[in-house]
Amino acid sequence: MGRYLRIFFTSAIISVLLIACTREELREATSQPFWHNPVEYDWDRIKQRGTLNVIVDNSSTSYFIYRGRLMGFEYELLRDFATARGVRLNMIVNADINEAFEMLNKGDADLLALNLEVTEKRKKYAEFTIPHNQLGTVLVQRKSNQPIRKLEQLSGKTVHVRKSSTFKTKMELVSFQLAGKLQIVEDESYVDGEKLIEAVSKGDINYTIVDEDMGMVNSTYFENIDVDFKVSDPVDIAWAVRRNAPDFLAELNTWLEKVKKSAKYRILFEKYFKNPRASYFRGTSPYSSVSGNRISAYDEIIKYHADELGWDWRMLAALIYKESHFDVEAESWAGARGLMQLMPATMEHYGVSDPINPRESIAGGVRYLKYLDRYWTSRVPAASERVKFILASYNVGQGHVDDAVRLAIKYRKDPSDWNDVAYYLERKSQPLYYRDEVVRFGYCRGSEPVNYVRDILRFYNGYKLLILAY
Repeated sequence: MGRYLRIFFTSAIISVLLIACTREELREATSQPFWHNPVEYDWDRIKQRGTLNVIVDNSSTSYFIYRGRLMGFEYELLRDFATARGVRLNMIVNADINEAFEMLNKGDADLLALNLEVTEKRKKYAEFTIPHNQLGTVLVQRKSNQPIRKLEQLSGKTVHVRKSSTFKTKMELVSFQLAGKLQIVEDESYVDGEKLIEAVSKGDINYTIVDEDMGMVNSTYFENIDVDFKVSDPVDIAWAVRRNAPDFLAELNTWLEKVKKSAKYRILFEKYFKNPRASYFRGTSPYSSVSGNRISAYDEIIKYHADELGWDWRMLAALIYKESHFDVEAESWAGARGLMQLMPATMEHYGVSDPINPRESIAGGVRYLKYLDRYWTSRVPAASERVKFILASYNVGQGHVDDAVRLAIKYRKDPSDWNDVAYYLERKSQPLYYRDEVVRFGYCRGSEPVNYVRDILRFYNGYKLLILAY
């Protein structure tokens, strides 16, 4: 009996394993790759949503912060596109190219504004716009008396490349030509090309491959690197959209065709790729998200008073940048002065005797913001909404915002929802609204405070993406 029991249990175990293996094989066979059946979300739905979600790099050419200002070649181009098309631009920073393609197909992003080489493999994942540039690739090495100038000189060397990039394929071809004597490391330790360049400069690795524009820009502030050896000729570089978004692709292509012929495009290209002095300062400044984690020279003061206010310090920094661009001597035509552009009456009321002193200016401005927070707390209990009322009030005064609240109530909208209130604030420049019996403070160019709030939130979202909280 023991023998038969052993045979029975052995057979049962084998059957269970076979069933498990069959189920696993079936699961793998029936599961679809991420690029199959991408989410249905074309241009009409993007416009209806009102937000264009774009994946970019945090690099010294694509998207970064410099002294509080949001900058970058892709950023400035797409900001103009979004503004012209009446949608908000939402930037998403992701250096993982494979992950970016997955996000695109799942609907977490609408556009990959990365320097993507158009390849047959990538055409499975997305559709590409018309080329917006052509780029070759260069070898990054430290300067020496015997720099590499021929592919044969790479024999026996190790080259690190960015994960998920086309550089690995290019170097595999070189390795084949060298009879396999070139070692290629697809390095996950460095999230983007600029980190690899920095690693070469520091001596952590000896060689990497990057697009020539990135190599050119980085050579201005890493003085010990050599980017003079071209590994491959220029190829088309484009942006990517979902394969089932033909209307969005057509909209982008129409715009790109026009913008590439414009003076603005040439100016932007010169600004980010042909101005080594400016690139050097942007790339080495502690107030750049590329090389540091500071927004301004006043971050410590801002952090201290933001805690007192109960705000994320980057929100307060965004307000100060909007007001003065961190210029302590800034003065408006109306007489507002200092970092927080306080008017003389406000300075007197909140104890600011020297508006040029950054500590006094920020402390006084925060006392005013705390007053506005108390003013709106009972009527706008949600902090994420209340901050918009506070910002608008800081810009135009709470009286005009109160008028918009009363108009919202009259027209049966939500007086604690900023979008509803902003609608009527914008219309306070029209007689039908500023002469309404519920309005107490009269005419107001309401688009200004509405845009003011929108700008600060845009800066804040950029700061959150690119600058650590502490």
